[in-house]
Amino acid sequence: MATPTELDDYLFDLRGYLVLEQALEPDLVDDLNTALDALPRLQPQAWFGNVQRVDNNPGDAGLELQNIVEGGSAFERLIDHPSWLGHVRRYCGEQDSYVEGLFIDECFATIRQHGGFFPVHSGGYRGAVRGQYRYDNGLFRCGQVNILMALTDIGVGDGGTLVVPGSHKSNLQHPCFEDYATWRTPMDTMPGVVEVHLRKGDALLFCDGLSHGASTRTNPGERRAVIYRYGPSWATTRYGYTYSEELLTRVTPQRKAILRPIPPRQPPTA
Repeated sequence: MATPTELDDYLFDLRGYLVLEQALEPDLVDDLNTALDALPRLQPQAWFGNVQRVDNNPGDAGLELQNIVEGGSAFERLIDHPSWLGHVRRYCGEQDSYVEGLFIDECFATIRQHGGFFPVHSGGYRGAVRGQYRYDNGLFRCGQVNILMALTDIGVGDGGTLVVPGSHKSNLQHPCFEDYATWRTPMDTMPGVVEVHLRKGDALLFCDGLSHGASTRTNPGERRAVIYRYGPSWATTRYGYTYSEELLTRVTPQRKAILRPIPPRQPPTA
């Protein structure tokens, strides 16, 4: 399992994000793409098993498949992947506390074709506790840390992730934020923005409190990514999804402890 280095900690604190190069094994990337190909192209709000299509910013941000951990065994391998498990435990796992542990707040696949963008959101200014960045007494206490896994190369024109480095700790509102917060204006030309390019198999780790979005896609083909959002053990899923008993029975104890860190407490059955 990869362990966060002093440089990782420094850059995560400074910028709010890290790039984990070749985080995914090539065979796992292939398996994830094959699994996505096997899923039917759902209409918005439609279900396939325990996976649902729910598009954020409909018409502009592409197709999004929520609760994708239920989409096949390849997605289960991401729950406790060694490339980032140590990082999320350190940054948002409530280390050295009575509630130490992780939970997957949200997990989805995103497929974008030509056109569209995802507008800027989040940031330290008046940010939600759910996505907060905090470092205190030598410990990280982030509310949510995201892992964005590239299943295709994401370069110039591919609709890459845009970030404003350091904005997870900002006490001031970006002067352009109100204009961009209408969800109608691309973030591409926003001052201070950096576009993060990834190779297939790379992963972008970032605090959800970091101002972020996605650039306008101009290239043909598809941009594919999977995003798992980790939070502390006491969290609950963002949209109310529950993990099926079939999944919880099938996965390893470590994975089950991340999916359901606090088992339901119920009276005994008669």
